Amino acid sequence: MLTIDLDRLGLRKGTRALDVGCGLGRHAFAIARSGAWVVALDLGADELRHVRAVVTAMLSSGELAADSAVPVALRGDILTLPFPDETFDVVVASEVLEHIPDDENAIAELARVLRRGGTLAVTVPRWGPECLNWLLSKEYHSVPGGHVRIYRRSELRRRLRSCGLVPKGAHYAHGLHSPYWWLRCLVGPSNEENRAVAAYRRFLEWDIVHGPRITRALDRLLNPLIGKSLVIYLTKDPVDRVAVEV
Repeated sequence: MLTIDLDRLGLRKGTRALDVGCGLGRHAFAIARSGAWVVALDLGADELRHVRAVVTAMLSSGELAADSAVPVALRGDILTLPFPDETFDVVVASEVLEHIPDDENAIAELARVLRRGGTLAVTVPRWGPECLNWLLSKEYHSVPGGHVRIYRRSELRRRLRSCGLVPKGAHYAHGLHSPYWWLRCLVGPSNEENRAVAAYRRFLEWDIVHGPRITRALDRLLNPLIGKSLVIYLTKDPVDRVAVEV
């Protein structure tokens, strides 16, 4: 299940995209299916092995054509992205910045590798649902590599603007997921065998696989209220902004 609305990215054949902190590659795979060329970048060796295995399976099944822009899995650090300035038309950073102590330099790197007029999509845990997670469980955010801050929407926008990025839209996502994490925090984040947690997880997995209309409608209804993720879309020095200022 995607957090970002790919229709807002302007993807097409020939688009150069970067998925920073790609994890298991869900956004990178979806971007590749659009015909765009994508680099899936992460620090985790296990995550990158998974991405490469899925890409191989997609090629074998014909889901990706051998002569298409095959996704590239690359190890790298968001604080020192291994690319020249303005390399990418689209940059995605989903559920990454909340893990980075030096998030201002991370945002500067995202802006640096994005071309003029390109699109950046950033997602972070939403302030309200995330505050409740922290309140219910210290373990939730105190583990190594865990969340180091909770963003208010206004503060995240300010930090993004300071690097020359201009917000052009936002929404919330995963309204059905917030109660699952509240439940996990209530019983202990590592207690995945709890019956209620296990039942809710099976429901979410079923929803991801089948996506019935009723749960999709419920998710859309809940997103403005308790959506777990905040998604912001931005552009870098758009050409039409110059025209307006003139």
